[in-house]
Amino acid sequence: MQEMLSQATTLEALQGFVESLRDVYDIEHLVYHSVNPKGGQYAALTYDPSWVERYIEEDYARIDPVVQSAYRRFHPVDWKALDWSAKTTRQFLGEAIDAGIGNQGFSIPIRGPSGQFALFSANQKGNDDAWAAYTNERVSDLILIAHYLNEKALEIEGSEERGPVRPLSPREKDTLTLLALGNNRANVAETLNISENTLRVYIESARFKLGATNTTHAVAMALLHGLIVV
Repeated sequence: MQEMLSQATTLEALQGFVESLRDVYDIEHLVYHSVNPKGGQYAALTYDPSWVERYIEEDYARIDPVVQSAYRRFHPVDWKALDWSAKTTRQFLGEAIDAGIGNQGFSIPIRGPSGQFALFSANQKGNDDAWAAYTNERVSDLILIAHYLNEKALEIEGSEERGPVRPLSPREKDTLTLLALGNNRANVAETLNISENTLRVYIESARFKLGATNTTHAVAMALLHGLIVV
């Protein structure tokens, strides 16, 4: 999947990637939606087009708890943890479910350069326990994919805000590679035979060079630009 995304050169290709990713992760729906600093929007998603049209027509983003919560936070959003008690919100949710949107969801807010905002969501029908097990197993993958997909979309759109990427040191590459392989910080430090404080220095240095907002974003950018290979 990483190779497929790396080779994408058009926004239409990103739509194909999202559709393929849905099948790989055996999930009902995936959505990537980006809003640039000038208000331009792009989406690659697997929802029924009639629901997308209805959502836009009714401007449901103004009452959608997922969108409103994502605007205010940086961490992933579990839909079940949100407040759906308002009458308008319950009506919106009922309409969404009737349109084939699952009762479970997990969204990852992404903040890009100069105010760019994106949201990557996974959606499924199922019970709470099954969904919790699914997201716990795949949360790291979903977060990484979200940032990787956003970087690729910005690259394709030719964002004027993206400057040249500075080269990483061998230690910085080793650090991000091990993190990309799913190791936690303690394991990475042990593998590299360094302290966790020294590891933090490498991570922050790599993040600064890549212009990344967090560690996962740095890993995604390093993969995208071919600075590391996993």
